[in-house]
Amino acid sequence: MHKRVFLSALALTACLPAAAQNWKPARPINLIVPWAAGGSTDQVTRVAAAEMEKQLGQTIVIVNQPGASGAIGTKSALDAAKDGYTWTAGAAQDLGAYQALGSLNTSIKDWHLFLSVANIQVIGVNPAKPWQNAKQFIDDMKAHPGQVKVATAGVTSAGHNAMDFIQRATGVQYKEVSYDGGNPAVVATVAGEADATTQLAVEQADMIRGKRLRPLATVSDKPIELEGYGKIPPLSETLPGFSAPPNYFGIFIPKGVPDDVVKTVEKIWADTIAKSDALKKYATSRGALFAPVAGEAAQKAVFPAIQANAWNLHAAGKTKVAPDTVGIPKP
Repeated sequence: MHKRVFLSALALTACLPAAAQNWKPARPINLIVPWAAGGSTDQVTRVAAAEMEKQLGQTIVIVNQPGASGAIGTKSALDAAKDGYTWTAGAAQDLGAYQALGSLNTSIKDWHLFLSVANIQVIGVNPAKPWQNAKQFIDDMKAHPGQVKVATAGVTSAGHNAMDFIQRATGVQYKEVSYDGGNPAVVATVAGEADATTQLAVEQADMIRGKRLRPLATVSDKPIELEGYGKIPPLSETLPGFSAPPNYFGIFIPKGVPDDVVKTVEKIWADTIAKSDALKKYATSRGALFAPVAGEAAQKAVFPAIQANAWNLHAAGKTKVAPDTVGIPKP
């Protein structure tokens, strides 16, 4: 699937006039990461930005601006001058849910998407806890409703989304402890402030390899192979029929910027990012799927996760309006 959607974007890019692909930025570009340093967005954005700098001949300045589950930094990019010098980054499923949540009046269609990897959440627990597998973890939450503390990066985050999936599949109740990013949530779990985290594999990878977190399962119907650790089984082994759509991450440029900016970045995505050894190495070392895609194909690729995320949040009573009133039909 990922190859197919990417080739569509590549074919479109190949048809672009050469003159539209020659934007040369005259000053540094600000790339707002709306989450804390060290988290999943920060990690992959820095890898992609370093690759892009080589092609643009200009510095890309990473600006960490966490808050409101990513909405504050995203709003800064949306409100900035549409001159092509302010971008943002993150998970497309978060970007797509802000309007339904009432936290930011924007939809996925307001952005040019440049996706780099798809991430998978993992149930990671503090090694002092007794759970050795996902069944024991879920059974304990059933036996002690609202007592197991799960660290996430907030209401629209991958970790919260994972717990929504688990809650809907099992009916468990838990106590959410929110932080300003995936990395702080993981660190808090290692420190014992929380019992578990359901943030992304890329955020937990180092702690898992260092035996400071015990991975119980991916929040998926697919296992992952984590370099230096081995196989993490899927939650579908414990909950037959369980599945979750891929969580795509990337760089987002607001629509309204000059066309040559967009066409230049599209060309870099097709010619450089799609072949980037650095990005491939990042993905394989941290349990992510290497999946570069841009343009209309990116919009189509991310929509299933946006639908699932928005409707899970709505079912949990966290949205201000029903997602179908802002262009997100029920999956």
